[in-house]
Amino acid sequence: NTDPQELPPAVNVLQLFLTSPKPAVRFAAMKTVSQVAVGHPRMVSKCNEDLEALISDANRSIATLAITTLLKTGSENSIDRLLKQISVFLSEIPDEYKITIVRSLQRLCLTYPAKHRVLVGFLSNFLREEGGFDFKRSIVNSIITLIKQVPETTESSLLHLCEFIEDCEFTMLSTQILHLLGELGPGTQAPARYIRFIYNRVILENSAVRAAAVAALSKFAARCPSLRTSIMTLLKRSLDDEDDETRDRASVAVSVLKGAMDEFPYVAPDEDAEPAPEEEPVQDAPQAGDPAAFVLLQGLPMSFDRLDRSLRAYVKAPAALESAEQLTFSALPIVEEYAEPESAADDAGDMGGDAALMAAVTGEKEEKKEVVDPAAAVYAIPELASLGRVFRSSPPTELSEEETEYVVRCIKHVMPEHIILQFLIQNTVDDQRLVNCTVAIEGDSECFEVAGEVAAENIKYGETVNAFTVVTRNPEVPLAPCNFECVLRFGIVQVDTKTGEDESDPFDEEYPLEELELATSDFMAKVSVPDFRQGWEQVGNTNEVLEKFALQFKKQDDAVAAVIDFLGMQPCDGTGHIKPGEGGKKPHMLHLSGVFVGGTQVLARAQVAAQGDASGVLLKIAVRSDDPDVSRMVADCIR
Repeated sequence: NTDPQELPPAVNVLQLFLTSPKPAVRFAAMKTVSQVAVGHPRMVSKCNEDLEALISDANRSIATLAITTLLKTGSENSIDRLLKQISVFLSEIPDEYKITIVRSLQRLCLTYPAKHRVLVGFLSNFLREEGGFDFKRSIVNSIITLIKQVPETTESSLLHLCEFIEDCEFTMLSTQILHLLGELGPGTQAPARYIRFIYNRVILENSAVRAAAVAALSKFAARCPSLRTSIMTLLKRSLDDEDDETRDRASVAVSVLKGAMDEFPYVAPDEDAEPAPEEEPVQDAPQAGDPAAFVLLQGLPMSFDRLDRSLRAYVKAPAALESAEQLTFSALPIVEEYAEPESAADDAGDMGGDAALMAAVTGEKEEKKEVVDPAAAVYAIPELASLGRVFRSSPPTELSEEETEYVVRCIKHVMPEHIILQFLIQNTVDDQRLVNCTVAIEGDSECFEVAGEVAAENIKYGETVNAFTVVTRNPEVPLAPCNFECVLRFGIVQVDTKTGEDESDPFDEEYPLEELELATSDFMAKVSVPDFRQGWEQVGNTNEVLEKFALQFKKQDDAVAAVIDFLGMQPCDGTGHIKPGEGGKKPHMLHLSGVFVGGTQVLARAQVAAQGDASGVLLKIAVRSDDPDVSRMVADCIR
């Protein structure tokens, strides 16, 4: 937030400290310069000569910070010279520091896409050098990220990865790369060039890698009919494999491909015939209804992580296992996507690499937290559990300040015809015990009506206890945002703070809370789709709603975040954030998906464009679903 004009004097002083004979002073100055370079790289570029001298510093933490800072402040013309210096340095430091530099190189390639061949080639060279699993995995993940964000790198990167798996000692990386080859290889200009690398894994590797290689070959055959005959010959050799998984995959692929080849035989184009000027070239792609494309390429409708969470939620629902309902994907409860924090690579880059360096020094690792079903509190009460399965649960909403006597938060559990409001009430008064606590809500809405309450019987000092309010929803009335006035009603019993014994009879009290809003977005589950473009075309424009809005936001990225929040949907294809440096320069296309209460799939495309006169942001949005009323309600969420 500092004005750039105020930085030069501070940078000059830091530049002097970079040459200090004391390692602690050099490290502190280097750390500060690295942090300044995140927001003001041009201001720090005057220190580049001093930073290059620090690459050979005896303290490897200082040297690593110097390199990562140079990769932020350097120009496109200086990349080749920097890589020569880094190549010598990388061979002398531990893997933990190498990983930090690899992440910085990845960000540099995103900044200067024209240099992708040089940078990807540099990274791939170190795949062939000695190194541990984490170091090699960081390089592979960086190359895969670059493939997704800089499509021009796809073919060269795939070839580098093919060469790496020829001599890869890590099964996990080999299977990951083989899966990537199966997904992207058939779509390249010359898919046949990758077959040799994949089949070598069938001959030379362990059972897990062989199974992954067979699956990759099957995808090539499914997507490229011209290769089916040759791939079938290779797959038949795995029918006698000693590993069950490899043998079964090969058997399924051979059977499916044989049927597809009989039903849709491939006819090679005549090489001597000259195509007509207006005639499109023959596409090497499966025909409509091809069984091989359906069986071998069609993925699960959800990720394995979501499938696992959905099955756990299904089992925890009341009377789920006694139900006669057939267990299908559509019968499973909807589970939302969780907003993933920025990756460690991004965090380390934003803070100048310190986070990664400190983790390397201390050996600390972030523990993965187990996801708890928020509806478990509802299912624990028989009266509420009898209302049915919870569709989705909202994040907690604060209804009071943290410093007040009574802290109240609300979680909204949405069902098709009910909304259960779970109020988490905390008593922070040490000489009081709260009894018979309820939250009374009152609002003016034709859609919602209060149906009942479940009180929190007893709340001692420091405890947090749940109270519930049940609201019924009229499905015949279109959803519209509604604000409810909330009042905490309870009885107070004075207690002795030393003995904990009651000193008085209960007397009634009320405590006003913040308003609670029930918005249309509360009825939308954040659920992504495997292929947004395909899903958009499948839904069609029959029930499409088009709208245009002028939003009062000064920054384009703020408007993007607000649109996501208004609709309550999940961003797809990495469109949830504007790339650094692109804000306001061109319109941003936002792809969103979700499932509305009742199981209706909703997709939305929104173009967010900053107006030239800085008067706001223009939003054009298209919403598609199978229900025209749902499409209209979602479009009306923009406020």
